[in-house]
Amino acid sequence: MPPSPQPTAERSAADTAEPARGTARFPEPRRADCPWCGSGNLRARLRAPDPRRRGPGGSVVDACGDCAHVFQNPRRATGMPAFPHDRLLAHPGLAARHRAAARALLPFTEPESWLDIGTGHGHFPAAARTVHPYTSFDGLDPTRRVERARAAGRVEEAHVGRPADPPIAERLRARYDVVSMFHHLERAPEPREELRAALELLRPGGHLLVETTDPDCAFAALLGTWWPAHGRPDHPHLVPLPSLLGELEALGCVVVATDRREPHVPHDLSGALALALARVLPAPDAPSRPSAPAPLRRTASRVLGRASVALLAPAVALDRLLAPALRRTRFSNAYRVIARKED
Repeated sequence: MPPSPQPTAERSAADTAEPARGTARFPEPRRADCPWCGSGNLRARLRAPDPRRRGPGGSVVDACGDCAHVFQNPRRATGMPAFPHDRLLAHPGLAARHRAAARALLPFTEPESWLDIGTGHGHFPAAARTVHPYTSFDGLDPTRRVERARAAGRVEEAHVGRPADPPIAERLRARYDVVSMFHHLERAPEPREELRAALELLRPGGHLLVETTDPDCAFAALLGTWWPAHGRPDHPHLVPLPSLLGELEALGCVVVATDRREPHVPHDLSGALALALARVLPAPDAPSRPSAPAPLRRTASRVLGRASVALLAPAVALDRLLAPALRRTRFSNAYRVIARKED
């Protein structure tokens, strides 16, 4: 599934490295402390077989007893091939949600320069430009997709890397009026460091816009291991809203807006069903398999995967139908924070 919750983007071999076949599914050792606050007071939030692949072991998601940070422990390997339902689950109305997020800045600033961190193919800057036509949008991404975004005219400058990388931090320090991160913190290896580094790229008086998955969403408890945010190898961290607000205030920022309604992405039920189908019909080229599948098995898996898409259509429709009501409840699965960096 795409990036969650951003839409699935086409990826080349240069974008992500696939683990060698049959290698370990956990590239890092298990942590004894919280990656957000350093506390050793950890508890298992869930333990279950990994729904995206078959193989030894299972997924473990821990929660910190002190700051409530939720994280994969140990972090699972990424680079898995997408399963056949990704295109159907690509988030509907993505451009409209991007424009809504861009409009959320209008009461606070008229930016001249804007950096979108984790921009991927630059879909947010392309949509936001219709709201802020006089703003210069740049993109930063750990993959070279951002260079294709520049070639397509979605961003003016493309930077490959992370905000804490020394060349990036030095070149872009205090350069932007707005820095945005859409569902990027959950992908960052160290989200707290990523947040602090992003603030360094803002000018004094600039604004940070963050949208991220809410681990306090009621779907997390209801669906457990089948909740999409729990089942994604590329989402190792889920940051609770109070932790993010506390960190921003500790760094000298003033939080000017929070929103748990508009950022909701209607994909929880259809995503859970997709994970269940992926468990029954795992990708034939999953790196956890000790050997490459035979051509007949590969063909059968592809045909069955395409056929199972028909089972997802009603779930996708139900997610969209319930979205207006769910976004007003604790079933909303994401939140937005806008903070101003003080002098």
